[in-house]
Amino acid sequence: MASVPKGFLRYYVLRLLNEKPMSGSEIMNEIEKRTDGRWKPSPGSIYPLIAWLQDKGYAQEIPEQEAGIKRYTLTDQGKAFFQEHIKRKEELRERFGFLMPPFPGLPWFNFYPEKTRELVEAGKRLVIAGWNILDSLREKYSEEVATETKEVIEQAAEKLNAIAKKLKD
Repeated sequence: MASVPKGFLRYYVLRLLNEKPMSGSEIMNEIEKRTDGRWKPSPGSIYPLIAWLQDKGYAQEIPEQEAGIKRYTLTDQGKAFFQEHIKRKEELRERFGFLMPPFPGLPWFNFYPEKTRELVEAGKRLVIAGWNILDSLREKYSEEVATETKEVIEQAAEKLNAIAKKLKD
């Protein structure tokens, strides 16, 4: 598999530990599961990252619940660090959104709860439809088609933003 974008593994691990305490092997397995088996980070990348998170005060080991299994959780500082990552991602999306489709097919971006897989697939179809209309307009430009397409996109964006706002409220 192609290399993962710099900092993405850290984001992934922070996100998982924000959801619940996990061991290093549980983190690796969960990433593999959520990427449909397309990516499973190695112990050589997970455990040094966990140690780094602990050294920085972002994660801590929790008392053993099962013999021999070390689980980690985010500290308050780690939760704030994770929120900074989310904020940076949102700022990048605002600034460079046209470069970052919301539903790319790359496995390291396919980090959605199981029930939203259909949404991801619908998003991929939407992106492809956008590329198709742009290709068609390059071949045979039509002011009417360009205007109609822009209106459809703007209406969809308004509706999607309204749905996202409901989730944040």
